[in-house]
Amino acid sequence: MADLSQIKEHMEVIGADGVHVGTVDKVEGDRIKLTKQDSGADVEEGQGAHAGHHHFISGGLVAGVEGDQVRLSANADVAVTFEEEEA
Repeated sequence: MADLSQIKEHMEVIGADGVHVGTVDKVEGDRIKLTKQDSGADVEEGQGAHAGHHHFISGGLVAGVEGDQVRLSANADVAVTFEEEEA
């Protein structure tokens, strides 16, 4: 697992394919909490039950931190299947 202490608020989270996954709200333990903006908060986009919930990405998916980006070891479309919702 990469050094999560390098991850800061407002960094962009991207998949291994370079596709935007979300924006860092903060790191909680071994997970990255994404901003609500990137967690389906826009009901108009058909997110429905996901609206207004924070989502988390496991720190185990972090391949590295480069500049203001957190790069994941999985492509974006796969990484979002591993997202966890805030209870």
